[in-house]
Amino acid sequence: MNSIIREVENSQLKKDKFDFNVGDSVKVHNLIKEGDKERIQIFEGVVLKRQGGGSRETFTVRKNSNGIGVEKTFPLNSPLVSKVEVVRKGKVRRAKLNFLRDRIGKAAKVKEVLK
Repeated sequence: MNSIIREVENSQLKKDKFDFNVGDSVKVHNLIKEGDKERIQIFEGVVLKRQGGGSRETFTVRKNSNGIGVEKTFPLNSPLVSKVEVVRKGKVRRAKLNFLRDRIGKAAKVKEVLK
């Protein structure tokens, strides 16, 4: 039974893999449908977590908008997520960055990986 479910989920995976990790600053290009019109909205922020696996994998992005923290969770394999651009790589030591929710200003920054 599990092999049948795995085959169905693998057929729904996207062919192009997004290469980003927790702590990276990303721009998520999200397709918005309003009536019969379509447009792409860009949501830019820090990746707080990636969770799940296979076709159910999701990632959460947080940004600060007018002094208010905004978080959005996107399904990784959704056809509405057209592109994920990495703006800068972050250096973190955790899989989930929930502690950033309590921080304000410069304390909420993630260190950048220097090459």
